[in-house]
Amino acid sequence: MILFTTLIFVSGCTEFAILMSGSSIAISQNAYVRAYNGADFLTVISTEKSIKKHIYDKTILHFQELKR
Repeated sequence: MILFTTLIFVSGCTEFAILMSGSSIAISQNAYVRAYNGADFLTVISTEKSIKKHIYDKTILHFQELKR
């Protein structure tokens, strides 16, 4: 009985994993992702830092001000 239950769950996991791997490709082609990547590219060209780096730097400065 345990072996039968395990086989049912294991065989179901592979189908779920295949579905999830295919959806990641569809998500990467989302219009919002393309817009963010375009804005990030322009930010890197103009300031030599990505949007994530700007947010990180602002957060560090904010926490340093809070410590004072």
